[in-house]
Amino acid sequence: MRVVLDTNILVSALMIQTGNPAAIYRAWREGLFILLTCTGHLNELRTTLRKPAIADRIKPYKAGTLVNEVKKLAENVGALPRVRRSLIPPMIFC
Repeated sequence: MRVVLDTNILVSALMIQTGNPAAIYRAWREGLFILLTCTGHLNELRTTLRKPAIADRIKPYKAGTLVNEVKKLAENVGALPRVRRSLIPPMIFC
């Protein structure tokens, strides 16, 4: 399964180690799905992690590790299409 994750899911997974965002992040890291990304997504992730309200809550090394993991492990697909909303109901990993 190939999945595009909203930046907020990835950032939330770093901020709170429990809950659905963290479970989704762990599922990706365990190989349960392929994360898709593109340059725009990576730029948005970097920008979001640098926002003062976010940067105050996430250690810089964790933010850098996340960006590096996405760059290295996710499948870069060029430009992602704009999506208004997902047509598939969210999956919950427990």
